[in-house]
Amino acid sequence: MTQNSTSHPKGLYVLYSTEMWERFNFYGMRAILSLFLVNALAFKQNEASILYGGFLGLSYLMPMLGGYVSDRYLGNRNCIILGGLVMSVGQLFLFGSASTFLDNFSLANSLMWIGLLFLIVGNGFFKPNISSMVGSLYPKGDNRLDSAFTIFYMGINTGAFLGMLICPLVGDIKVDGIRNVEAFKWGFFAAGSAMLFGTILFYFIKDKYIVSPTGEPVGLKPVFNQTQVDTEESEKAEFSTKSILSACALFVALVIGIHFYIVTAEANPIKDWIYPIIYASGISLAFLIMTDKTLTKIERDRIWVMYIIAFFVMFFWSAFEQAGSSLTFIADQQTDLHFLGIELPPSSVQNANSIFIILLALPFSYLWVRLQKIGIDPNSPTKQAIGLLLLAIGYFIIANQVKDLGANKLGVGWFFVMYLFHTMGELCLSPIGLSLVSKLAPKRFSSLLMGVWFIANAAGYALAGTLGALLPPTEVVAGVALPSFLGFEIHNLYEFFMVFVSLAGLASILLYILASGPLKRMMHGIK
Repeated sequence: MTQNSTSHPKGLYVLYSTEMWERFNFYGMRAILSLFLVNALAFKQNEASILYGGFLGLSYLMPMLGGYVSDRYLGNRNCIILGGLVMSVGQLFLFGSASTFLDNFSLANSLMWIGLLFLIVGNGFFKPNISSMVGSLYPKGDNRLDSAFTIFYMGINTGAFLGMLICPLVGDIKVDGIRNVEAFKWGFFAAGSAMLFGTILFYFIKDKYIVSPTGEPVGLKPVFNQTQVDTEESEKAEFSTKSILSACALFVALVIGIHFYIVTAEANPIKDWIYPIIYASGISLAFLIMTDKTLTKIERDRIWVMYIIAFFVMFFWSAFEQAGSSLTFIADQQTDLHFLGIELPPSSVQNANSIFIILLALPFSYLWVRLQKIGIDPNSPTKQAIGLLLLAIGYFIIANQVKDLGANKLGVGWFFVMYLFHTMGELCLSPIGLSLVSKLAPKRFSSLLMGVWFIANAAGYALAGTLGALLPPTEVVAGVALPSFLGFEIHNLYEFFMVFVSLAGLASILLYILASGPLKRMMHGIK
């Protein structure tokens, strides 16, 4: 049985719903995490930003391990179920932390660290496997993939919308302007419940719908044939002992080198050690994959394309993921949150992104299909360059609104305008990136390279933590040093926002130049 050439397989919507509940879990927790750290566990804002960046970075670094375990041992389905259950337990620990911090502060801190560890590991098993399974539902090189991943991305953001609506609604509560810090636990409880429900649902319906274009089950435990059947593509990677040891040595050298480059007098183990581990992991794993003896020249060129684009994508996520840290603090302290007669919880403002995704995902999906039919569909790297440009425009708009703000508060409507541009940029970049990996990755590296792709997210999130810590204080205190970036002090919100305008804008221009030349050639006919 073959799939209809115009409609999408039903398995896409099963994966859509599974990812929806996982994103409810992740983004719902993310919406209140920084505020919980500052208001309940007494973190400073810059410390919370750095922890937030480290947590997100490790969450997207772990897909390397999850992708490898899936490709070699457990298969996509088992890893998704395992990851979902582990994340459910992680939210339970955060619920415990938010339930005990008033009576036992030390225990609450320990439970928080354990909970984040479980979420990191669980996400590592879940994330690369569900994304790579989308590509498995379609024939190799199917032109519907950009559209499919955009629809899948709408599932991601439907879950994000629900999570960032419900978790702040029950967990970020103010009474007469005073935050009820004991309510945070219900936000974590809601997130964990959604994750458990999504995992159970996937377990019971996966066998009926998660099938290949020919009707065979997708995502089972891998079986490696002794006799090579596919003459076009090798089944299994071959790494020599020398290449593995070289990659390990490179990893250690990079961790030490980056550590000494970024370390400052103000010690912070997450910034000083976790961030170098994230950056070094991406580079050393990229090196290891390139030493695979079975790679052909075309495969090698296509993998290089993924690596080059991943570098630029890092700058997108470093700016975009300010939503859960610095932008939430700005919404909490320097923004008039009254909108249509309602005072919004500060942690819910970032939910504008999810609302715009839900509204725009299908129109963007239609746009790519329409452009493809009339022969003017830009290639994937060009779409991602456009995404970076739209992100820069969003920050430029809000930067100009805070330039002469003075003692007044920023209208929350400008946040919504900024998130509209960020959302359009995200739709040009993120689902297209997932689709690109499915198109370019050799089959034997499908989940592992999806994990490598998420390292760009991980590195971007680590950089987001560093950049989020540049947020200047609301009141300048004499004798207290201001944050600085590349030797320039950040005095106000305008200068803070312009950091992201500059980084994203420059990355956009450079990627656009590469997309129309070298990258186009190196993709060998794939758009």
